[in-house]
Amino acid sequence: MKKNLSPARKRLLYALIGGSLVWYTPFTAYAAVPEETAASPRQAAQQEKPAEFTLEKIDVTASREALPPVYAGGQVARGGNIGVLGNKDFMDTPFSITSYTAQSIEDWQADTLHDVLVNDSSIRFGTSAGHVNENFIIRGLEVNNSSLYFHGMQGLAPQYRVPVEFLERVEVLKGPSSFLYGGVNTSVGGAVNLVPKRAGEEDITNFTASYAAEAHFGGHIDIGRRFGRNKEWGVRFNGLYADGDTETDGQSRERLLGSLGLDYRQERLRLSLDAFGSQENFENGLVSMYRLDKGYVKAPDGSTNAYKGTWGAARNNGLLFKSEYDLNDNLTAYAGIGKVSINATGLINGNHIFSLQSDGTALIRNVYKQYFWTDTTSSEVGMRGAYQTGSVKHQLVLGANFVNSDSSSVFNQGTGNYPTNIYNPPSLAEEFNKLAWKGKGSKTATTELSSYLLADTLSFDEEKVQLTLGIRRQNVETKNFNANTGVQTSSYDAHANTPVAGLVVKPWGESVALYANYIEMLSPGRTVNDLTYSNYGQTLAPYKSKQHEFGVKWDKGRFANTLAFFQITKPSLTVFNNVQGYDGKQKNRGIEWSAFGQVAKNLRLLGGVTYLRGELVRLATASAANEGNTPYGIPKWQMNAGVEWDTPWNPDLTLSLRAVYSGTQYLNDSNSEKLPGWVRYDFGARYKTTVNSVPVTFRASVDNLFNKQYWSGAFGDNLVTLGGPRTVKLSATMNF
Repeated sequence: MKKNLSPARKRLLYALIGGSLVWYTPFTAYAAVPEETAASPRQAAQQEKPAEFTLEKIDVTASREALPPVYAGGQVARGGNIGVLGNKDFMDTPFSITSYTAQSIEDWQADTLHDVLVNDSSIRFGTSAGHVNENFIIRGLEVNNSSLYFHGMQGLAPQYRVPVEFLERVEVLKGPSSFLYGGVNTSVGGAVNLVPKRAGEEDITNFTASYAAEAHFGGHIDIGRRFGRNKEWGVRFNGLYADGDTETDGQSRERLLGSLGLDYRQERLRLSLDAFGSQENFENGLVSMYRLDKGYVKAPDGSTNAYKGTWGAARNNGLLFKSEYDLNDNLTAYAGIGKVSINATGLINGNHIFSLQSDGTALIRNVYKQYFWTDTTSSEVGMRGAYQTGSVKHQLVLGANFVNSDSSSVFNQGTGNYPTNIYNPPSLAEEFNKLAWKGKGSKTATTELSSYLLADTLSFDEEKVQLTLGIRRQNVETKNFNANTGVQTSSYDAHANTPVAGLVVKPWGESVALYANYIEMLSPGRTVNDLTYSNYGQTLAPYKSKQHEFGVKWDKGRFANTLAFFQITKPSLTVFNNVQGYDGKQKNRGIEWSAFGQVAKNLRLLGGVTYLRGELVRLATASAANEGNTPYGIPKWQMNAGVEWDTPWNPDLTLSLRAVYSGTQYLNDSNSEKLPGWVRYDFGARYKTTVNSVPVTFRASVDNLFNKQYWSGAFGDNLVTLGGPRTVKLSATMNF
């Protein structure tokens, strides 16, 4: 039944939305206005008045907690969390998004985000495979830890090597994202949202025994239960322990993970509490990053351990509480608050080899004993509502986000550089062990982020046209401190109004959607984390970036395609007089095609092709010679193709093959050197059976099947990453 508002309530609602003119964006994918009911003559007369509108009852299950269903084939979901837009179907989203499911994570026996994101043609990696820290490159632009979101909130995701065994979804959104998720982040290329597991309607007790690499053994338990008369209480626990020798020559690694997800749901109230703790300890070295400052050199084997004799550890502890309450059928209030503490010790970064000669001889950077820590508190609060003006439906959100982060970076470095050979590196144990341990230091940086959002989605013509408009006020304040004296050394304070506009049009029914978006974002300047630069540890000034994108999505029900055309502009990162900073603009243009789903009863596909063109423009005198050049680390072509086949002679046996290709890319901004293109192949198999009445799934996979030796990409001027070696993984999952 339609509800008439009193004059006082009308004035209040008009004040909330800024009168009849307002920036718009949606709050959820599943808010649904029911079919019209017959109106009284008085109501009909009121509806004819152009300045008035009515509120319709909405589905109170329109929660950001409700996940979109899994798409045909099970490898990806039909949509994902688009921040303030809520959980939306990909066909109703004016952005490019891919949501990888827990099934996909399990079937490829993924341990970390690297193992999941290798499926995406828009993503390559800014750190070598097996590195203690995982950075990503989306649409040719670096994505670091600040662009990882946990359950839709910034600053709360684990860092370094992110475990994935406790995740239900890994959602990748392409392009600037801080408007959608709140706060401010440093990534322009995209964002990754980590969705924790929840107890389902059916009880589960799963145990997985695993083996990987040389002799790395592990066990993972996953338990889910619901309680209460209407199963309103849910509990999900994940625990992992693994230890042994890794694919890196001579290295051993210990992995620990514990997570607990609690949730409560009733007619109007939804609560959730997530707690996680993870730790990785590595002994006897790690892989290196390489500086090809003397020209191109053939890559060593991916298992090369350049830092034998060193050790390190990284630990994450996080807690997040979220709540939603339906004030009435049309209005929902939400809030969330969380905290994460991150510590890393030992040799964590700065592991670079330089002055590399064609015979493999080189210098290795003086080693460091380091102590990094970060303490972050993140919160959000807001309201989401639905109303209708004539035939136009609206989904409104008003919200605020806050992130406060303190961090420290202290180190004790060796006395000099050491000779090495990348094809047969010596041990650095003597040099590393004689360094004194410096211990935990005082904070060296503080970042305070805040933003305020007003947004709405307008739906026309039975939701065949959906227009998303919104504006967010973003504020960023950063301070740097001397690690020894605590004296403030620099600070930045910036703000910006960043708009978003998104359009989805379905001219031929639900199977085809045309979409477009324009989005801006404010980013805090990145922290210089390369120890070779004289301004190491400094946080650079905040900057603004923009994206234009349009495309088409085609959903055949069991197989879907997305074709996107985009342009992203941001300040370009450069080094002058050994100081890292910004100079001019970097403009990345590209075309992405992605496909997923089930093309036949026993055949599934997942993959895509990305065509990228980068350009440096408006450079200052210091680097004017690079004007018009292609930025380092941007292959013109990136392709991924994955296929799964249920064999006809036994439908319980599935074989899979994945090919990953990157074309040639420049090694530096001066475009004087190129890295050759490469392709690698991964193979997998799984078999479902029953052992003593217990369902069991056996899995086997081989990454880099032919053990190709290659540089996977460039992450800085003349700095390259090493592709991983052939790695065998075996596991057995028992469903009790």
